[in-house]
Amino acid sequence: MGMAEDVESKMSKFKNEFFAEAEKQVMEFFPNKVTELDEMSKGEMFSMSTMSKISVKLNIPVPDPVLINSHEVNPPLKKRKVDENDSIQGTKVLGLPEGSVPCNHHILAMVATLKPSICTLIDKCNLIKMWVQLSIPKIEDGNNFGVSVQEDTLSEIRQVESEAASYLDQVSRYYITRGKIVSKVAKYPHVEDYRQTITELDEKEFISLRLVLLELRNHYSSLYDLITKNLEKIKKPRGSNTDSMY
Repeated sequence: MGMAEDVESKMSKFKNEFFAEAEKQVMEFFPNKVTELDEMSKGEMFSMSTMSKISVKLNIPVPDPVLINSHEVNPPLKKRKVDENDSIQGTKVLGLPEGSVPCNHHILAMVATLKPSICTLIDKCNLIKMWVQLSIPKIEDGNNFGVSVQEDTLSEIRQVESEAASYLDQVSRYYITRGKIVSKVAKYPHVEDYRQTITELDEKEFISLRLVLLELRNHYSSLYDLITKNLEKIKKPRGSNTDSMY
């Protein structure tokens, strides 16, 4: 019996500290984050006027038409010997005489700026999700309106958490897609459509990352609004007289 009481005491202490921290994050951290992200959206990095300036040189020159016609550009690797002057990575063999093809530095900077905020939102959602979950009382008949408020709040938190995680997937898909198209440019450097696709893809990702920033701001704002409006029901779904009612 003593051991059971000790476990109960530890869990009670953990929940009280956990609840206090979760509520503090919502009441203090969330509004500060809304302001921070809103100011970021108005900065030069995420300004729509910047989109026209984000194109980068692919570092893949257009080959001489004479070489193309003589089939001397990118011959099959199996039929070509790599001499000592070729680089270790084979850039000359692959038709990249000027070295590696760079990422879009502006997109890299945007991702580096946004990724911590995305990860933070996922972490905060996990925190407040457990706060609400642990606040749900035991299942009983009647007086469950407050519990339904908790469940609706949990559903919204889970949705935000899932969307935030999808933003990270979006970034990785962009790099995979861009890498495949760059390899097409390297293989067919004389095809202008592939080069233009890179520009269009970079501009599309710029717009997507700007929208991610705005969505992060909106998620913090909507969760703050939802939780503060229903704070009493979330903390005490059946009111202070619950024990006397059953």
